[in-house]
Amino acid sequence: MSKPLPLHKRPYRLGVGLVLFNAEGLVFTARRIDTKEPAWQFPQGGIDEDEEPLAAALREMKEEIGTDKAEVIAESRDWISYDLPPDLADKVWKGRFRGQRQKWYALKFLGADSDIDIDTEHPEFSEWRWMKLAEVPALIVPFKRSLYDQVVAEFAGIGV
Repeated sequence: MSKPLPLHKRPYRLGVGLVLFNAEGLVFTARRIDTKEPAWQFPQGGIDEDEEPLAAALREMKEEIGTDKAEVIAESRDWISYDLPPDLADKVWKGRFRGQRQKWYALKFLGADSDIDIDTEHPEFSEWRWMKLAEVPALIVPFKRSLYDQVVAEFAGIGV
């Protein structure tokens, strides 16, 4: 088996993220199931080959939190990237990527809390809650914190 490329020479994996606002202006945040330390995040994931970013975001929402009851209200101006820590980069995605380059969407949740179901076919989260947008970056794994700060700045003025 060949050794992975040096981290700085690896490409970014293309992905999407979504910030789901409820009627009170709080955002959906979920605790990852696969980390020792508590790590909360927004739904996010990779873009499949020949898939448009918005379609990927809507697919990820359905796959990760079991609902499609939302409408898009904003899109990030730019793609936002994060780098994985070196020790993690060789383990995740078979060591092919240095991190993710993501397009982010803000959505207005149109359903009831009972429409959200994190007990999906391939669960990623152990629990979820609504919280203030500005509080989320403090709960994110450190290597994604800068990206989340940018997402918060991008969507902070959204009124739902």
